[in-house]
Amino acid sequence: MEIERWERSEEISDAEKKIIQEIWSRVYANCEDVGVSILIRFFVNFPSAKQYFSQFKHMEDPLEMERSLQLRKHARRVMGAINTVVENLNDSEKVSSVLALVGKAHALKHKVEPIYFKKLTGVLLEVIAEEYPNDFTPEAHGAWTKMKTLIYTHVTAAYKEVGWAQ
Repeated sequence: MEIERWERSEEISDAEKKIIQEIWSRVYANCEDVGVSILIRFFVNFPSAKQYFSQFKHMEDPLEMERSLQLRKHARRVMGAINTVVENLNDSEKVSSVLALVGKAHALKHKVEPIYFKKLTGVLLEVIAEEYPNDFTPEAHGAWTKMKTLIYTHVTAAYKEVGWAQ
């Protein structure tokens, strides 16, 4: 697994946690729609990621993906996991525990390459910035960049812990 410059997460300040939680409360109010938008963009931009999803790996058309019940279900799961992290930003043990479970499941059960988490969190930021442009100030972008790194760092740490080998 490649070691990258941004694998070490920076501390998220209390002010940044508040920014993340405020924006997330608006995002999560439209949980399923935003989650579906994120996954569709992810699969369109990184079609190789679909190989891990037998239910919709054959789908090329974004409209077909949008109607997929399995994709919608997975979008709700992804958004739920992110919600748990956001709600518990002040509890680093809970954040570590949730993201470790996600990482271990994707490493051991689903055999997903860890780089896809970096790609997915990048898409997450893009979609949030586009959907909530008035909220996505430079300060918000900085806070969410730290959040993206936090997610990726903890998930990849779980991969290392279980001895992931590509």
